[in-house]
Amino acid sequence: MLIRTTWLLAAALALIFVPRPASAADEPKPLKVLLITGGCCHDYAKQKDILKKGIEARANSVVDVIYVADGSTHPALPIYGHPDYAKGYDLVIHDECAADINDPAVVEGVLKPHRGGIPGVNLHCGMHCYRIGNPNDPVTLGTPHGFWFEYLGLQSSGHGAQLPIAISFVDPDSPITKGLADWTTINEELYNNVKVFDGAHALARGKQGQTDFVVAWTNLYQGKTRVFSTTIGHNNQTVEDPRYLDLVTRGLLWACDKLGADGKPLPGYGKN
Repeated sequence: MLIRTTWLLAAALALIFVPRPASAADEPKPLKVLLITGGCCHDYAKQKDILKKGIEARANSVVDVIYVADGSTHPALPIYGHPDYAKGYDLVIHDECAADINDPAVVEGVLKPHRGGIPGVNLHCGMHCYRIGNPNDPVTLGTPHGFWFEYLGLQSSGHGAQLPIAISFVDPDSPITKGLADWTTINEELYNNVKVFDGAHALARGKQGQTDFVVAWTNLYQGKTRVFSTTIGHNNQTVEDPRYLDLVTRGLLWACDKLGADGKPLPGYGKN
């Protein structure tokens, strides 16, 4: 009887310590991403859908969109005057074109979530937004003229004609670029670099003829907030290019600290 009792007790203990299968509750929750888009000069009506579909297909994420069908350089985005617009989100994508939104208080409101630590991704004309002063004048950090550029880590003021851009990855060891191959775009806008700040880290350069500028980089805003940016992405054909969507999604995952050193999403944050 003692032997039987001991065996039953051992079996019960073994069942207690058998690892249970992972349940849905154990899986990481999708990243909550806010995509802000609208304004001048781009087909944001289509690009917002391309980006949402492409990112959600590559990362465990839900992309919510704030979009206004306003083709001006001062689009009436509802985030203005509401500095808590990113509450509850893991990351904000700035894909707006709002060059003439230049009230310092409004710009600081746009920046408030990032100053508070919410990561950012900035695409194409996002680099030419929120200009306080002449964008061709190199900025001094800490001044209103530098608010937006300090967040980006790079100051750009314009571009030339649309021509193919030869993209070369200059840091192949970065998790964002690891394994990605250089490519040449269709006709695209190559944004200039007025100033690249010391804290910015170049990932890729773009070349049109003899003109050569940084086109993808990371920045650590105010020493704490991860920011990824690329100036590529004017035309729909480029935005829907899998190589572009791979780059943007990796930048997003890196900014959220969900990208492994091998360039793959951390467990639970990729898509099969």
